Parts: sequence; structure tokens; C-alpha cells
Amino acid sequence: MNRTTHMAERGPVLDRSGAATAAPAPAGTSPRRRRPASQQWAAWAFLAPVTLYLGLFYAYPLYRNLDLSLRNYTVRSFVQGDAPFSGLANYRTVFDDPTFGPALTHTVVFTVVCLFFQYAIGLALAVFFNQHFRLSATLRALFLVPWLLPLIVSASTWSWMLNSDSGVVNAALHAIGVDPVNWLTSPSWSLVSVIIANVWIGIPFNLVVLYSGLQSIPDSLYEAAALDGAGAWRRFWHITFPLLRPVSAITLLLGLVYTLKVFDIIWIMTKGGPADSSTTFATWSYRLGFGNLLPAFGPGAAVGNLLVAAALVFGLVYLRVQRKQYAS
Repeated sequence: MNRTTHMAERGPVLDRSGAATAAPAPAGTSPRRRRPASQQWAAWAFLAPVTLYLGLFYAYPLYRNLDLSLRNYTVRSFVQGDAPFSGLANYRTVFDDPTFGPALTHTVVFTVVCLFFQYAIGLALAVFFNQHFRLSATLRALFLVPWLLPLIVSASTWSWMLNSDSGVVNAALHAIGVDPVNWLTSPSWSLVSVIIANVWIGIPFNLVVLYSGLQSIPDSLYEAAALDGAGAWRRFWHITFPLLRPVSAITLLLGLVYTLKVFDIIWIMTKGGPADSSTTFATWSYRLGFGNLLPAFGPGAAVGNLLVAAALVFGLVYLRVQRKQYAS
């Protein structure tokens, strides 16, 4: 053992004044070097496009929408940019509006019902296609068609199918002796109609994500459960469903954010009517801001911010739950 190594093992060395000094570094070692400036610039170069994209298409629109909701904008002030600050007056206007209560109820019902049926049907189809039978891949690809179609095409197709006079749905009901239903023009059925269309569009997304989650579950667990005498239903509840919780959580969160902001389907099929029977926050915000001769930009932005706040709250709840699961 040489002298340098021996001194390093002894720890700190006392100088003449009695103060402790660090032991000399062993031979062959060097202090940690800082990254070269070229590497730091390269890291910032890779990060810059993402930062620019998030700033231009996320942060700035959110800031502008918040600014719209806190000022009294008119068409003239919207162009010139000299709208006076009004504080929370636009939010009070929204809360006092008689449309607020029905729109809130329709938004909650539309979101919850769509999420439930999209997830339930998507999970059932994912379990079905996980059996790997013949033509499984072909049928699974066909189920992706509603997801790949433009929303305007899907909504127009459902409007034609649910037409009271010439729709194929009423024709099928008439063939079995059931009276026709005014799907799009009746206050009792308009919200049901847009829910049916949105569930049909959202099933493929749930199918794809949940099917990928099923692929990560080892077959040995099912084989061991079958040897223990567990039937198909018990294997689903005690193996499939618990192990799919992380995938199910992110699927429901993404579905929630998407469903909250659904506008195209409702506007094309019913325009939120009749008599606001299918109006949600998304369609109400658009109608306030752009659907009148005298647009109310401030209240429209306030309604949009309520949707953003709801999505943010559920996102934070999801992150908190995930953090607790990883901590445990």
C-alpha cells in the first residue's frame, strides 16, 4: 500500500493549526469535470422546439383565454385590444345565466355516461379479442374505422341515421312495430342521440389502449388460476381487472379530457337544442363567443376556463393517486 492510498483511507488530515483538511485524492483520479459548453448547447437545442411548441400552442392560448375572461371585450375592443379590466364580472354573468344549470347537468351526464359505456364496451371487446382466434386482427382493425373517420363525417352520418323522417334507425323501428322517435328534435331524446354517437366514436380508443394493457399480463397467471379451479369470471375480477388498473386510469383520464371538450358532434347533430336540451359547456362557450350577432367574448371565455379547470382538477387527482400507489 503506497503513502497516498494510506492517507486517503485515514480520512481528513490536520494541519499545523489543528484545522481539518481533506485528504489528497488517490493517484489516477481527477475531480468531476463540468460538461463542455457544446453539450449544454446541444441539450438546449433539442429542448427548444418542444418549449416553443408548448409556449405557442398551449401556454399563450391559455393566457389569452384567461385575459378574455377578465376583461369586457366587444368586437371593437377585441380588434384594437383596449378592453377594460372587469375582474370576475364575466364569471358572475355565467353563473347567473339560466343556461348555466342545464348546461352543467348536461355536461356531467354526457361525460359520465359516455365514459362508462366507452370503457365497458371497449374492455369487453379487448378481452374478447385477446383470445387470439382466427380473423381477430382483421375484426380489430375494422373496429378502428370510427376512430379514423373525421368527426364531421361521423356526426353527419349519425344525423342521417337518426333523422325522424328518412333515418334508417326509425325505419328499423317501424319494421318491428315500434313508433318512430324524434331523435334530434325532441328535448327528451336529443342528449341521448349525441351520447350514442360519441360512445360509438370513443369505443375504438378504449379498445386499443386496453388491448395493449392485456398483452402485458402473463398467461401463466391465468393458467395457475385455471388449475386452482377459477372460472372465467373469477379470473377476470381477480387477475385481469386489478392488473389493468394503471392502464384503465390513464384511459379514463384521457377519455374524460376528450369528452369534456366534445363540440363537433353535438353542434353538427343538434346545435345544443332543441331548447338547450343538449347544450354542454363546450357548445355554450362557442355560442356565446361566436354564435350571436353581438358576441360575448368574456362570458364565452369564462365558460371555456371552467372546462379547463375541471380537466386540470381531474389531472391533479390522477397524479396524486398514482404517486400514492408508487409510494406504497
